[in-house]
Amino acid sequence: MPSAAPRFSSMPRPNFTAVTQFTFEGFSIFGWQYRLILFVVFLVLYLLTLASNALILTTCYTVAIIPRMLSSLLSPQQPIAAQGCATQLFFYLTFGINNCFLLTAMGYDRYVAICNPLRYSVIMGKRTCIQLASGSWSIGLSTAITQVSSVFSLPFCDSNIISHFFCDIRPLMKLACADTTIKELVTLLISLCVLVLPMVLVFISYVLIVSTILKMASADGRKKAFATCASHVTVVVVHYGCTSFIYLKPKSQNSLQDRLISVTYTVITPLLNPVVYSLRNKEVKEALLRALGKKPLSQF
Repeated sequence: MPSAAPRFSSMPRPNFTAVTQFTFEGFSIFGWQYRLILFVVFLVLYLLTLASNALILTTCYTVAIIPRMLSSLLSPQQPIAAQGCATQLFFYLTFGINNCFLLTAMGYDRYVAICNPLRYSVIMGKRTCIQLASGSWSIGLSTAITQVSSVFSLPFCDSNIISHFFCDIRPLMKLACADTTIKELVTLLISLCVLVLPMVLVFISYVLIVSTILKMASADGRKKAFATCASHVTVVVVHYGCTSFIYLKPKSQNSLQDRLISVTYTVITPLLNPVVYSLRNKEVKEALLRALGKKPLSQF
């Protein structure tokens, strides 16, 4: 996902060795036993994510990162070609930014459901849903193309150790042997657009939602309304909180702390996606029960 404040780098050197592949530093600081424990934990979470998301849609966001991370835990010095790194960054940005705006769309969906329940089916019709989803994908794709083209137009030389467990913009720019000031300014502006703007829109949605809920006369109604928003709020706080800490703080050396925080939005939040996007939906629950050979709730 887009990152960080500008940094001054040296100009291209006349005699240097061009880098054609990179090696992730990842979690190599840990000993073999600790890496094996992390491998088992992340593998279990990854399999749970795939299994749960397969109910609605295969999660490409985790597929772009976690398999390579698991491989690096077992073989820390395994290199990745520059083309493979660019491909990983492209998919990470596409699905990551798309997820940011889908969470915003879900916030709007909750707002309409609670503040305008009688008009919900009209406002959130099929056409509106397609437009929101298409807009999210378009922003993700266009941003990914722009950022990947920008980063991999830089010359990389000498050092090829990426201080992360996947290809991200900031650690890659750190390896460039050219001035990255302008590119990092552009990246910072993009970061503000794809993180701060969705956060502000979600915040406005929930201010209106809470205002409406507090006006409800029924305590049971208020409880149900808050329950409707609980899962979405949880993912929003975790996702935007962690990504903002990583990408909007003024300066970072991409420390181990940053890598551990990155695990939260690359491993944990995708696991919660089914809860947010569909498993609270009555129709999806009943379809799942039918698939498991059980009677839908409506039949009891």
